Amino acid sequence: MNSLRVVVAAICLQVPAAAQASPPPPSQSTPQPQASPIGTLGSNALQSRRRPPAPTGPTPKTADGKPDLSGAWEPNAFRENVDLISTGVEVPFQPWAAELYKQRRAGFGKDDPEARCLPPGVPRMNTTPYPFRIVQTPGLVIIVYEGGAHVWRQIFTDGRPHPKDPNPSWLGDSIGHWEEDTLVIDTTAQNGRTWIDAAGIPASEELHVTERIRRPDLGHLEIEHIIDDPKTFTKSWKFTTHPQMLSGELMEYICQENNRDVDHLVGK
Repeated sequence: MNSLRVVVAAICLQVPAAAQASPPPPSQSTPQPQASPIGTLGSNALQSRRRPPAPTGPTPKTADGKPDLSGAWEPNAFRENVDLISTGVEVPFQPWAAELYKQRRAGFGKDDPEARCLPPGVPRMNTTPYPFRIVQTPGLVIIVYEGGAHVWRQIFTDGRPHPKDPNPSWLGDSIGHWEEDTLVIDTTAQNGRTWIDAAGIPASEELHVTERIRRPDLGHLEIEHIIDDPKTFTKSWKFTTHPQMLSGELMEYICQENNRDVDHLVGK
């Protein structure tokens, strides 16, 4: 499992420089899904290799009756991380954002912040192909990420609001609440510097992300990501990922250590 993790991560960093399809024309309309070599390689081929089946059983519950999301999870979202549009997601770009997306694809991802060990931001933290661990307590949910600059998130579920004068950051400010069996996470105050996928979907400092997390059974999660950024997109849009329980534990991984890939990201 550990060797597979290294292979997937290496491909994730290399693919934007070698396997991007022809860029869409800049327009306000939604770009059409594009054929891509990584689309045929896909998450099924890479992430299921040597992967044991997810454990079966009922959803575990906490003492207060809420689903217990705790555990180590693999994102199972390699294609979404590399190229969301190729998976069939419709992204309603504003004209300037469509033009920037076109430029980033033409440059084969050479300016991707994640390739320089900067945090992927939300929602990309959930698709970067490294596992993460959720620690659920009554008033706070913590997510520790193995990759993506080896960072963590604090999601406060104690009823507090977002800060009135936030300090924008890579991961923003997250607060959560429960709607029956779904944890709803509301994230604002990101710095607008992250890409939503490796193909180059942009975002601004107005990005507002809602994650709806369910645990339908013992071995699986379902995360619906709702993207709202009126500066970048003409309307809200969404996509869903399906993490699977990790077979094993998180490893120590330091993106900044011995990073030799940056010199190869020369683009076009």
